[in-house]
Parts: sequence; structure tokens; C-alpha cells
Amino acid sequence: MTPNFGTKHPLQKTDSYFGDKSSYAENISTVNFTSSSSARGLNSAWVGKTPLSSSRSGRSRTPLMGYSVTSSSAVSAHNTASVIVAVVEGRGLARGEVGMASIDLKNPQVILSQFADNSTYAKVVTKLKILTPLEIIMSNTACDAGNATKLFSLITDNFKNVTFSTVQRKYFNETKGLEHIEQLCASEFSTVLMEVQSKYYCLAAVAALLKYVEFIQNSVYAPKSLKVCFQGSEQTAMIDSSSAQNLELVTNNRDSRNRHTLFGILNYTKTPGGSRRLRSNILEPLVDAETINTRLDCVQELLQDEELFFSLQEVISRFLDTEQLLSVLVQLPKQDTVKAAESKITNLIYLKHTLELVDPLKAALRSCKTPLLKAYYSSLEDKRFGIILEKVKTVINDDTRYTKGCLNMRTQKCYAVRPNINEFLDIARRTYTEIVDDIAGMIAQLAEKYNLPLKTSFSSSRGFFIQMNADSAVLSNGQLPSEFTKIMKIKNTYSFTSADVIKMNERCQESLREIYHMTYLIVCKLLSEVYEHIHCLYKLSDTVSMLDMLLSFAHTCTISDYVRPEFTDTLAIKQGWHPILEKISLEKPIPNNTYLTEGSNFVIITGPNMSGKSTYLKQIALCQIMAQIGSYVPADYSSFRIAEQIFTRIGMDDDIETNASTFMKEMKEIAYIIQNANDRSLIIIDELGRGTSTEEGIGICYAVCEYLLSLKAFTLFATHFLELCQIDALYPNVENNHFEVQHVRSSTGNEEKIAYTYTLSKGHTEEKNYGLKAAEVSSLPPSIILDAKNITNHITRQILNSKDKEALPRH
Repeated sequence: MTPNFGTKHPLQKTDSYFGDKSSYAENISTVNFTSSSSARGLNSAWVGKTPLSSSRSGRSRTPLMGYSVTSSSAVSAHNTASVIVAVVEGRGLARGEVGMASIDLKNPQVILSQFADNSTYAKVVTKLKILTPLEIIMSNTACDAGNATKLFSLITDNFKNVTFSTVQRKYFNETKGLEHIEQLCASEFSTVLMEVQSKYYCLAAVAALLKYVEFIQNSVYAPKSLKVCFQGSEQTAMIDSSSAQNLELVTNNRDSRNRHTLFGILNYTKTPGGSRRLRSNILEPLVDAETINTRLDCVQELLQDEELFFSLQEVISRFLDTEQLLSVLVQLPKQDTVKAAESKITNLIYLKHTLELVDPLKAALRSCKTPLLKAYYSSLEDKRFGIILEKVKTVINDDTRYTKGCLNMRTQKCYAVRPNINEFLDIARRTYTEIVDDIAGMIAQLAEKYNLPLKTSFSSSRGFFIQMNADSAVLSNGQLPSEFTKIMKIKNTYSFTSADVIKMNERCQESLREIYHMTYLIVCKLLSEVYEHIHCLYKLSDTVSMLDMLLSFAHTCTISDYVRPEFTDTLAIKQGWHPILEKISLEKPIPNNTYLTEGSNFVIITGPNMSGKSTYLKQIALCQIMAQIGSYVPADYSSFRIAEQIFTRIGMDDDIETNASTFMKEMKEIAYIIQNANDRSLIIIDELGRGTSTEEGIGICYAVCEYLLSLKAFTLFATHFLELCQIDALYPNVENNHFEVQHVRSSTGNEEKIAYTYTLSKGHTEEKNYGLKAAEVSSLPPSIILDAKNITNHITRQILNSKDKEALPRH
């Protein structure tokens, strides 16, 4: 008996993208895939009650059965959240051991993970923010009234706009979870069973997840149809959600629609799958130098071989969303409906369209030289592609294809099946054709009857209706004839219908239902014959999305002067610049050098306000991430040490919080870095201690610096506290750098102004009174600035006099 999980809710809007970070060919030896989605902002929690699911959203859900792949546009792809995640935590001594299982309703891939987390549950929150879930399910025992676990409370606080559902603990059953994987995992990915056999918590999570999805979708997944993978946290670099926001990796902090993000400047993908893969890679970069270099070899070949680049790009741009297509194909509806029938027919047409692109893709890759591209070419030689296509062509017309336009696509679906396969289907299609012709004839007669320029139009919501250009029509008394109803006017175009047209539309719909029903039976029989071969499409979708991302990297290099990174034990960037700033600025940003080694792994950066410190720090982190996803970077030369974690604590210019709340936020961010950093981290801290007094700020900064100096992490620390610069006398691995400014006198010689060079130099800054100099370039009246200078000088003298008195010998 299926448990009553509660009511259903609509899909929520988000700019989520979901995809693999590594590909089949990259992991050919282990067949171990990794996937995720992006992070997004979240606002309010939903919890309700049902008999077997203790809490549940009160909103209604529209199941995704019947969802069809409709566009190859990477821009509009997956603007709807569709990931469901199950989370479970160990109890007693096992508290802190967390299992997670997720599935994208538009992508038949189950991702399992299990890991030990600390009391902040930073890994859980980061993983969930990357997945951008539509819904999170947990055990009812995790949120008992008055006895909710810390994990449940923390997740609900961080994901306030996500639906929460709690399911009885008995459905989190590790034995059932393993059985589900054995039954549903496609043979190509069966090695995952060895990885997860002893991962009891992720197995428990997947048991509850699949049972829940089966209910809300009102369908089951076909046996041996799912891609199941275990995602170990050691496979990718960890970037916490705060750092992702600071660096504007996927969302612009000032305008979420703005493309001035790292994702925006690298995204020239042509397919939804490529776009999702790029996004997930940015949020979780690779940590294996060999895999990264394999990607870089491909980008280099694409840049050197213009014919390969353009031929590949042309073929890739014709692919639809293969992952979403797979998701629909492997689901077996529990009920046969017109919508389910139409969806299956549509997606069979998409399947034919996709399979017919395999040979052109092979042809484009035939002369490639790099190992990864050769591996993708080899994967396309899988005989199953040809077997499926031949079986499809025995039933589907050769000229049936994916077309744009709802009427064109309706026609393709009606006549998809070859004639003479089903006599009744042929009769139904002739009837449909006659009705359509009758509608066109009827509207032509109306045009003649009223002497009006009427034309037949069609929309998926209205069916056939009448349109007329108002500029070319002469209306009696300025009114349309009374025979016409449901009149709308948009700009200079009238849209309307008549009682007879409505009746004909009803006959047309009835005829369509018959056609779809008979076609559906034929399609289901065909799909049952090809199910055993359908899993080759997993490799195809993997190939297409990875090639799309690599083409995007190459495209970026053709419009910006980027260089291939190297991987060593050193972070060395020669004349590097900020990649996002380059797109915003009218001129190329001022480039600067960066150099960190194990013997010089801590750099303190000083300089006045607006001299370029924050931009420089972000630039280094962005370049590190670009290198670790296989992209070229904005520099004349670059070498990187692989970072296992990337932490940033950046002061926000538009922060309007009070000093107290700012200071608490600072402390939480620094505590998180200290708790999670290791010798292979890249740590970037900007303006720590600004939310408290100068003395306390210096003390906190000094203590944090000394702790971080005990690690071998690469750390860049920007500060206004010049006292910190003296730490290099105690620690030989500390280096001081500063941003230069120039003092320029006016032509009269009475005023002195600061000219920012945005150039980084050795040593600490000699500049003082940063605030006064910032005020000078602002719109403050000169009289106020002069008063401020005088008061500052007076206070400084008082402090010096006080110190001199304290220093006098006492008698």
C-alpha cells in the first residue's frame, strides 16, 4: 500500500541548473559520477500534516509526468526547481553522520552521499544549497514537536522557501534502499553497489526518497533504468555558500538577473545539459590535476583546430535536453491519460531526433587527437544507438522530426507512426485531416461572407481560431459581426472565434484523442522493445554536456586573452586580472602579479579604501576556480596549487547592518573558516575586525593570523590595521604587499588629491588617514573635510602628549 504522503504542490521558480562535474570518459576506470545543482536564495518554510507523513506542505503539486523536452536553449533551461532530497542523520553516538539521496525529476539520476559533519553542519547546508531542492524530506522523528534535532532546525532556517515533508522513520530503511538500487540501477553503473553497501544512512535516505517520488509522480521507474552514483566529498573542492555569494559565482549580488557572474562570463553553452554542468562545476571544482589537464588538453585542441570547433558547435547546438528526455522515457505511468500518451509520442520523436545526431557528432570528432575527445568518439560507436534508431524507424516515419511551433509539432505527433501499421489509426488520421480542412474552409467562407481578411490561426490553449489585421479591414459601425465571439484585440490584430469553429475544435480534439491513444499503444510496444538498449543515452547525454562545456571554455578564450593554467605546488599568476570586471569595464582592468609558495604562504595586503584590495582578492579566487574546472584563466601566465577548500571573507561595500550584527557575522564566518580549513585550503580574508573597536579589531586579526600561520594553507589577508604588518618580523613565511596611490597637487598647488594606480607593490602601505582621503574624493563639502582634518590632528596630538606623560620617570 502506498503511504499517504499528503497533497501535492506546484513547482517553484528558480534558476537552478543540475549536471555532472566529471564525465563518463573522465571516470572511465571507476564509472563514478558526480552531480549537483546551484545554490539560490531561500525565504519561508512549509510544514503540514498527513497520516503517514508527519509534516507536509499545504500547497498542491502538479506531477511532472507528461513533461516533454521542448527547447535546446541553455538560457531558458531548467528555470524550475525539480530536485527532491532525502536527509537522515545517525542517532546516539552516530549523530553527525549524515546520509543524503537526491533525484532530479527531470533527470533519471540518483545521487547518494554520506559523510561526517561537525556541529555547524556546514557540509549539509553547502550540499543542499548547491542542489537547490524543490523539496526536502526527513524522518518524522527529526522534527517532533519540542524535540526537533539541531540538523532539522538548521535546515529549516537556511531553506525557508523550500517545501519540507517528514516521512515516518520506517521508510528510511537501508535494506530496502539497497534492494531499490539493485532493482533500478542500470548495469553500466552497477559498481556503485560496492561503494554503498556499508553506507547505511545514504541507503536509508534513498529508500524513503524513491518511495516518495513514486507516489508524487504516480509512476514507477523501469527496472535497470536509473543512473545511480555515490558522491564522495573528496572528489571536489568545497566552496561554502557564503563564499559563492561573495565571489558572485552564479548570482550577481546587486541584480539576480544580471549576467555579470563567473557563470555568466563562461556560459556560451548551447544545451541545457551543458549549462547545468558548467554551473555545478563552478560551485564544486575538481581537485584531480590529471582530470583537469585532460579537459585543458581538449580546450587547447578546440582553440587550435578551427574546423573541429565550429563543426562540433554546430552539431551540439541541435541537441535537446537529453537528460530530461531520458527521465520521461524511463518512467512508467501507473495510469494511461491523454497527457501521458501525448508526452510519450512527443518524446519518441525527440528520441529519434537525438539518435539521428549521433553520426554527425561522430563525424565532427573523427579527426580529434586528445584522449578525452577520442574517448567520447569511442563511446559514440556503441552499437545500441543504431539498434534503437532502426527499431524506431520501423514504426516512425522517416520525415517525422522535432519542429518548433505547437501546430507543427501536433502534426508531427499525429502522423509520426507509419501508415498501414494500424488500420483504425489511418482512418482516424484521415478524419482529423478532413476536420482541419473543414475548419480552414469554414473560415474562408466567413471571410467571403463578410468581406473581411480573415485567416486561420492556432494556439495550444485555444485550438483553431480566427485572426484579422485591423488595419486592412473595414468594419461596419466599427464592430465585428455578432457571429464572432471571444473577441480580443492586441495592438492591431483581432483574435476571435465562432460557435461553429468551437464545435469543430471539439471534434478535432476528439479525433486527436483517438489518434494519440492508438499511437500511444504502438509507441509503448516499441519502447518496451528498446528499453534494454536505452541506457546508452546516459553516455550520450554525458558526452554532449561535457563537449558543450568545453566548447564554451574555448569560445570564452576567443573573445578574451586567457592563458592555460599549470598545476604545481605554487600559486603564481603573472599579470592576472578580474574576469568579471573585464566584462563590465570599458577598458581592460589593471593586471597584477600573485605569488605564494609553502615558504611564503601568507600575504598581508594594505592600501587605502578603493585602491583595489577587494577586487584583487576576488580575482585570485575566481582564477583558482576557473583553473580547477578546466578553463583558461585571465593572465599572461598562471600556475596553481590544487585547493581542496576555497574560503572567502569579503567586506561588502553596501553592508547596512549595525556594527554589532556585522561583527557577529564576521565572527561566524571566521569561526567557520578556522573549523574547516586545512593545509590545502585557499583562504581569502578582507577587512576583518571592522565591526568593533580598533584595539579589539587588531587583537582579533592578530590571533586569527597566528592560527592560520600554523597551517600550510595559502592565505591572503587584506587589512587597514597597519600594526599587523609587523608580524612578518616573527614569521618568515609572511609577506607584505600594498596597493600604490599617487598624491597629485592641483594646478594652483593648494590642494592634494589621491590618484589610484590599482597596482600591487612589495611592502606595506605608508598611507594613513584612509577615511579622510576617501572623504576628499567624495562629495562632502570642503569645509567639513577641513574641520575633520583639524580635529584629527588635535586628537592625535592629545594621544601623543598622553603617551609622553606616561613615559616620564616617576619620583
